[in-house]
Amino acid sequence: MKNSIKILLLACFFATVGCKQSSETPTETTESTPAQSVGQEGVQDETSNPNIVQVASGSKDHTTLVAAVKAGELVTSLSNAGPFTVFAPTNAAFDKLPAGTVDGLLKQEKKADLQNILGYHTYVGTLKVEYMQDGQEFDMVYGGKVKITKQGEKTFVNGSEIVASIETSNGIIHVIGDVLLPK
Repeated sequence: MKNSIKILLLACFFATVGCKQSSETPTETTESTPAQSVGQEGVQDETSNPNIVQVASGSKDHTTLVAAVKAGELVTSLSNAGPFTVFAPTNAAFDKLPAGTVDGLLKQEKKADLQNILGYHTYVGTLKVEYMQDGQEFDMVYGGKVKITKQGEKTFVNGSEIVASIETSNGIIHVIGDVLLPK
């Protein structure tokens, strides 16, 4: 009991001293640094695990998806703590769409449609392949459900095979070979 009181008193002392030191008026400098507003997407360091957007940005197979996330103004959302599960179509998946579809969706006036499609690829929470079961359905961010099917060791989302899974600091990316379209 006496040790607990001593520790508590010591903690109070250090807190008081620390508060007094930080309340002192700092000396002014003549240099001014412009204030920058940086969200989660702007945080860069060499020790943290990358988030979903950072991992996708580093993939040569997901440049179209990254361009779509930027055009849909979803970089900040997908850089936040999450956790999120993103079913990430490859560039080849976007190439399967009718000619002009991707270019059309990247236009500012189609931003809501683009956000809807990207939201249909995003689930709030972490869905690991090993825990997915045949016939499960999951509600996606912008409405609609995706259906999981299993064939042996292979897992599919709406019929598109999950070919790779990458864990990130704020969730998981499942690489797929098709663009999922809301129904």
